[in-house]
Amino acid sequence: MSFNIGLSGLRAATSDLNITGNNIANAGTIGFKQSRAEFADLYAASVQGTGKNTQGAGVQLANVSQSFNQGNINYTQNALDLAINGNGFFQTSNNGEISYTRAGYFGTDRDGYMVNNFGYRLQGYAVDGNGNLQNGVITDLRIQSASQAPQATTQLTQTFNLNSTNTIPTTTPFDPTDPTTYNSSTSTNIYDTQGNAHVLTQYFVKTGPNAWTMNVLVDGRNPADPSVTTPYSMAMGFTASGQLNTASLVSGDYDGAGATDFTVDPVNGRFTLNGWVPATADSSVPPVWSANGATAATGGIQVDLRASTQFASSFAVNAVSQDGYTTGQLAGLEIDDTGVIFARYTNGQSNVQGQIILASFANTQGLTPVGKSAWAQSFQSGEPVIGTPRAGTLGALQSGALEDSNVEVSEQLVNMIVAQRNYQASAKAIETESAITQTIINLR
Repeated sequence: MSFNIGLSGLRAATSDLNITGNNIANAGTIGFKQSRAEFADLYAASVQGTGKNTQGAGVQLANVSQSFNQGNINYTQNALDLAINGNGFFQTSNNGEISYTRAGYFGTDRDGYMVNNFGYRLQGYAVDGNGNLQNGVITDLRIQSASQAPQATTQLTQTFNLNSTNTIPTTTPFDPTDPTTYNSSTSTNIYDTQGNAHVLTQYFVKTGPNAWTMNVLVDGRNPADPSVTTPYSMAMGFTASGQLNTASLVSGDYDGAGATDFTVDPVNGRFTLNGWVPATADSSVPPVWSANGATAATGGIQVDLRASTQFASSFAVNAVSQDGYTTGQLAGLEIDDTGVIFARYTNGQSNVQGQIILASFANTQGLTPVGKSAWAQSFQSGEPVIGTPRAGTLGALQSGALEDSNVEVSEQLVNMIVAQRNYQASAKAIETESAITQTIINLR
């Protein structure tokens, strides 16, 4: 019996040394969680049960548990390196085989899928054709690296102030090349369906108290007929307090359809630039303008001037925005703390590419380690609870960072010394039993 007890002690100490050595070996492994050996004593069973003076039969390894406490966050400046600050696991798929990990080494493969350093695909919510997240539909996350298609301008919003102290220009008629024929001007880029930029210029001419005319040219040409420089014109009226309150069409019919090229809402200072023919100039002198093959946005460009004013201060454009843009190349990725992946393009635009999900378990100790810093679901762990970072008890996501191993090396070295002493003591017990047995054998 003493030999068996000593042997069980040797086996237990060996297991303890193996577990401690594994912890130390993985002190630098990203996302690793340290383990500990949990032992239990052994007693021989009998038909009638054990008595109060029963001697022990040794020790057994009852369990190897893992500590899932947080590791340190180490910043790497690589946008696709990810760390979880708090509860949760990344969910990855290897040809349909699901595993869970805290190791956030991620990049993209040749097909654009987000994968870890073993090629397992990171999972999350994808987006539809309109860029809307498909919450609840879990799939492999994929980064679209293709160029972003251009978008023709459909809306333009401006806020400007016209100087009420300006006088009516004495030089007439309006000539965009003669600054004495207008009081002020401003220019804004707009885009056609091919992503070509065009300059929309507005010239403001004071015509009387609280009354102005706005002349509109695109690339210095008439919007509907680039062969001429005759502008679209709109009359604007302001209240005594300087607020824009009326608008009316002056000129804008260049296709013979009856003032349909340039329509005006007379109530609140909005107009629609219809019939715009995007044009380009050739290299001749003087240049000849002609259609460039692209078109304007369907429905024209809605221009909103409702917030504009006429006060006794210098002309100024306070705000301007428009929704068109040219084509763009993928310039970089950003991932926020809720796991939403944003793609940035060289045209200044960005869009959502997907959202990373996290999984949590009722019993993390029940997860089955499968190597490669990953775990698999088991009966003891329960079903995964899926959510997005920062939702419920799930942790926040940190882009450009990795979670270090939670191994404390100094603690493990102490554990190794203790396991070594236990091994030596068990070996000594076997040696002593051997000596006693030899003494009995030597009796005559």
